[in-house]
Amino acid sequence: MLKFRTLYSLKDKITKKFHLYIAGQKVLDNGGCGGVDNVSIEEFKNNYKMNMRELHRQLIENTYEPLPVLRTYISKGNGEKRPLGIPVIKDRIAQQAVRQVLEIYFEREFCECSFGFRPNRSAHDAIEKIEKYKEQGYYWVVDADIKSYFDTIDHELLMDFIAEYISDGWVLDIIRSWLTIGVMTEEGREETREGTPQGGVISPLLANIYLHYFDKKMTRRGYKIVRFADDFVILTKNKRKAKRALKVTRKIIEDELKLKLHPRKTVVTNFYDGFEFLGFKFHHSEYKRPKDKAITKFKNKVRKITRRTRPFPVEVIIAKLNPVLRGWGNYFKIGNVKTLFTRLDKWIRMRMRSFIEKKKAIMYQNYRFSNSYLRDKGLQSLLTDVL
Repeated sequence: MLKFRTLYSLKDKITKKFHLYIAGQKVLDNGGCGGVDNVSIEEFKNNYKMNMRELHRQLIENTYEPLPVLRTYISKGNGEKRPLGIPVIKDRIAQQAVRQVLEIYFEREFCECSFGFRPNRSAHDAIEKIEKYKEQGYYWVVDADIKSYFDTIDHELLMDFIAEYISDGWVLDIIRSWLTIGVMTEEGREETREGTPQGGVISPLLANIYLHYFDKKMTRRGYKIVRFADDFVILTKNKRKAKRALKVTRKIIEDELKLKLHPRKTVVTNFYDGFEFLGFKFHHSEYKRPKDKAITKFKNKVRKITRRTRPFPVEVIIAKLNPVLRGWGNYFKIGNVKTLFTRLDKWIRMRMRSFIEKKKAIMYQNYRFSNSYLRDKGLQSLLTDVL
């Protein structure tokens, strides 16, 4: 099959006004904070037509230049922090416009083993694929972790991979400008010699393009791989093949892609001994449940919402709590969770009674307010409303 670079010039598609409008609406609907120019979503909306006309003009006339991304950090839940790079809104819209077009073409090329950040694919699909391989006798697992993946992507390799499919120099130049524009920290602007910033609209697509090289080489060798962004497992039928798969993986990831496998988090294991993937703990042949960190993170969210000192009516607290319950429950309900959900429901009701009575939360106490009372107030249940 001919690669599409011999057939298409992409600038005209990307800069169509209607296409830019769709990109703008997606970015503005996603919300988020402003970048280094301190322009908020609301401020951009207030001058929307003028801002979009100016962006369109810059793209058409080849005068568009991105601004450095704003460096910020979010907690990883283990005491460490994950760096994020927040582009200004104008740059987010430009990235979304490019992503919308490139994604169509790369979707034709990406391998079946890739599930992260792709249309009509989800973490649940990835987990279902793992279980199908398990049913076929693939019990041994290479559980791999790439250390600081987004921060260590090699720019030149990435551009080479993109150029295999895209010959439009305008597109290649604009992507390179996003990669190299730098980040703004409290100490000033820093150059970016490698990596693609987490927080950039186009970063997930670029990350998939980079690891597409790995996907192709592994699947051509016949390995059963399931990848979600930089998190992946390789399944084999015996330990010897798993060790061989790890050796091949290390060569491709470290020698050819210039990345690093995490020395402690990359292991050869099996379903009996267990492994973690996409928030689930797989253990024994038919058992999976949320991993301990996922449960702890969920409970911390509930604790924050139901703090006794919060000066809100119970209905307001429940309205804030229910989306958290539904979101977490709907993700993990495909696991063996009936007992866990029952236990968490009791704990959540205890937290709510503690909030109402302004007393310390103690399990099996604070029963002046019945389950039916909390239900009447709108509190949902992991067991009966989600599972």
